[in-house]
Amino acid sequence: MKDLTVGSPAKVLWAFTLPMFLSVCFQQLYSIADSAIAGKFAGEDALAAIGASYPITMIFMAVAVGSNVGCAVVISQFFGAKNYPRVKTSATTTLIASAAVAVILTVFGLVFCSPLLKMVNTPQDIFKDSAAYLKIYTLGLVFLFLYNVCTGIFTALGDSKTPLYFLIGSSVGNVALDLLFVAVFGWGVRGAAWATFIAQGISCVLSVVVILVKLRSIKTDTKAELFSWRMLGKVSAYAVPSILQQSFVSVGNIFIQGLVNSYGKSVIAGYSAAIKLNTFSVTSFSTLGNALSSFAAQCYGAGNAGRIRKGFRAGIVMSLIVAVPFIFGYFVFPDAFMGIFLKSGAGSEVLETGREFLRIVAPFYAVVGIKLMADGLLRGTGRMPLFMATTFSDLILRVILAFALSHKMGVPRGIWLSWPIGWCTAMVLSLVFYVHTIKSVTREVGGSKK
Repeated sequence: MKDLTVGSPAKVLWAFTLPMFLSVCFQQLYSIADSAIAGKFAGEDALAAIGASYPITMIFMAVAVGSNVGCAVVISQFFGAKNYPRVKTSATTTLIASAAVAVILTVFGLVFCSPLLKMVNTPQDIFKDSAAYLKIYTLGLVFLFLYNVCTGIFTALGDSKTPLYFLIGSSVGNVALDLLFVAVFGWGVRGAAWATFIAQGISCVLSVVVILVKLRSIKTDTKAELFSWRMLGKVSAYAVPSILQQSFVSVGNIFIQGLVNSYGKSVIAGYSAAIKLNTFSVTSFSTLGNALSSFAAQCYGAGNAGRIRKGFRAGIVMSLIVAVPFIFGYFVFPDAFMGIFLKSGAGSEVLETGREFLRIVAPFYAVVGIKLMADGLLRGTGRMPLFMATTFSDLILRVILAFALSHKMGVPRGIWLSWPIGWCTAMVLSLVFYVHTIKSVTREVGGSKK
């Protein structure tokens, strides 16, 4: 466990963030391995089937990530204020509540799997495989939720290394199981889904065990409550806006996926590969924002406004450094990255779809990085309405433009152009909110000299 309120802000943030960044790299291997191995060994239809269910799985992921964010901010503030009984109570309360929500969503997902896939215009020739993948994914929601909450607790306590170790193990295991189930056993998309289920389940169980041991090691003068409705309300005040924000993004992506699906399975396959690559980069920036969020939350709990400002400047530098290789790689070598997912001799429309998408969105990754760093600071200091406003403005504009430009151009290119326009608009709004937040935080804690 590490106190982020002491030491050089830039050095502390870099040391704290690097393991988190490496973690997200391994975490993305989950979805990339599923699609890549399915595309390589089971063909274009398998890649399209996984891609068609992707925006639906992201709705479940949205709730899990929102729970992660909610507990991370609250625990970080209590940890920064040295209120250890509440650190324990907020952690165990979130674990229990998240498990209950996961069970409810599992039932929902199994019952409404087919209607959800029909809603996004999933083509009939890949519908069966998409449904199979989605049902197996849904069975693992408890693992997904508890693992994400554990990751939030780890980072709130200043420990970004332990989640990295678990992710390395689970990601390597996932790739090995993908190869075994898909390439050797020939199970297709079902094999890819079961590989993720097993690897994620093992990682979840180990994470819960370690986090409980870590919480028990924290000495307190009074016994902490195992579950508190009042604490659940406090965590929910941060988690629910984050869940709504993440869910709103996922729902928007469902509309966009439905639009993409109307162009046929070759475009779906190309988009499926390209969006996985895009998600890798955007999730990397989100992870940097989450790190800054925990940093800002601890400093906010300790009443140190000046340190929050310095952390934000260090975060901007980090995001720009991370953006450079993504921009260069995706713009200059899009075919090589698309080749990760495709068999040699894949259809030209599949490759062209992915190439065009990557070359349109990649140059704007620096914009995404700056926006998400500002959003992380807003979230860490409790400015949830402002945080939600920046995300909603981006998504609403992107969905509207996707339909409008696609209709006007008559080709998928109009959909791809909506991404950079939405990002640029939201970045400006996020920076305006950042300036307002820093001023108000400084007034709250009695001046930047702290």
